[in-house]
Amino acid sequence: MDLLLHMCCGPCSTSSCKRFAELGYNISGFFYNPNIHPYQEFLRRQEALAEFCAKEKFPLQIPAAYQPERYFSRVMVDLENRCLHCYRLRLEETALRAKELGIPCFATTLAISPYQNHELLRQEGEKAGERHSVKFIYADLRPEYRESVNLSKAMGLYRQSYCGCIFSEKERYRKEKRS
Repeated sequence: MDLLLHMCCGPCSTSSCKRFAELGYNISGFFYNPNIHPYQEFLRRQEALAEFCAKEKFPLQIPAAYQPERYFSRVMVDLENRCLHCYRLRLEETALRAKELGIPCFATTLAISPYQNHELLRQEGEKAGERHSVKFIYADLRPEYRESVNLSKAMGLYRQSYCGCIFSEKERYRKEKRS
């Protein structure tokens, strides 16, 4: 069965793609991440993902525009729940793209991260799927996280040190400063 996989970056895509392929899905990638800041970081992640997909022969769609304004307009009204709004924005766009392409299912590589709120991610994916008549496939990929780190290192893929948004980068530097 065909699956449109929202891909946040190359490293998270390594084991995620492997797992979804093992589950029998034909994967097409979709890079929609307006949360990634600054622009140079966005480009580095996009390039690493394109490199991975080319190497592994996964088709990849990348929308033409970088849209941080769309992300900020969603999260700035409710910073306390910014991850909810970020998941909603990215999964909504993925579900819409899946419907437009006639792909019956979608999922996200965010499900590999032990740093994400998985229940919220699952809920938002299911809601987006219902709104666009496509099925959200949730798979708890956290057990594959360490493997994704090792695979991405072995492939020489760019590995980032924060989720992508300016707020998580700020939190990362605060933690380093306290240590």
